[in-house]
Amino acid sequence: MPGTVLDPSASDFDMETLRERLSAIASRSESRETFWVEFVNSFGLQQIAEIGVYRGDFAQLLLRRCEGLTRYYMIDPWRHLTDWNKPANHPDAELEAYYQETMAKTEFAAGKRSILRGKTVDVIDHIPDQTLDFAYIDGDHTLKGITVDLTCIYPKVRVGGFLGGDDFTSSIWEHKTSFEPTLVFPLAVYFAEAVGATIFALPNSQFCLKKTDEKQFSFVDLTGNYGDTTLRRQVAPENVLKLAAWERFPNLMSILRKTKSLFSPVR
Repeated sequence: MPGTVLDPSASDFDMETLRERLSAIASRSESRETFWVEFVNSFGLQQIAEIGVYRGDFAQLLLRRCEGLTRYYMIDPWRHLTDWNKPANHPDAELEAYYQETMAKTEFAAGKRSILRGKTVDVIDHIPDQTLDFAYIDGDHTLKGITVDLTCIYPKVRVGGFLGGDDFTSSIWEHKTSFEPTLVFPLAVYFAEAVGATIFALPNSQFCLKKTDEKQFSFVDLTGNYGDTTLRRQVAPENVLKLAAWERFPNLMSILRKTKSLFSPVR
């Protein structure tokens, strides 16, 4: 039931129970935001960290609708990064405006928020080990970024706590090929195997894993969209060239596709 709250200190319910609860919440959720609000409330989570706060909308929502929260760590550099090739890497002035916007949006919960302005690796030590009930990653989705964020935040999550995130896309080509590929998937799955955790693929390109003191790795796909956890097919030269051609010459590629279909044998 949506109103059922689990003991936040509990860590002994089995993975089948967790699977059932995640499936039930997902079936009622219209978006990632509504999913995580019910998730936090349902499991009675109190101390949370978010990596990649951006304009503060997600933080504002959880702080307003999850009354049981006692501490919300907000990790984001809010500055242009010379080593980050993604669309959200705006100029300093724009990101400073986003920082001020975030502060205004979450001012109502100033007593609960902790602002950690900087790259994850530079500010993570401000969070004590084994204290977080939940960490949410929505920052640098490149291979480097997700590796750093997962590795840095995991020790901060208590046994029995959770780690989730955004942009768990089945295709690594979330943006144009001129940008670094998005590798939250499959890297989060590999990370779960390394630490012995069960990881769930959720609707709306989300993932969730539970930290336990027992090694019990499995990858549970609740969407049916994540069959192949290898990269060979996605980075094959012919596929990358085809993607680049579609980006640069969409009209021509569309004509070629239609022409090919006309001459394809009828079966």
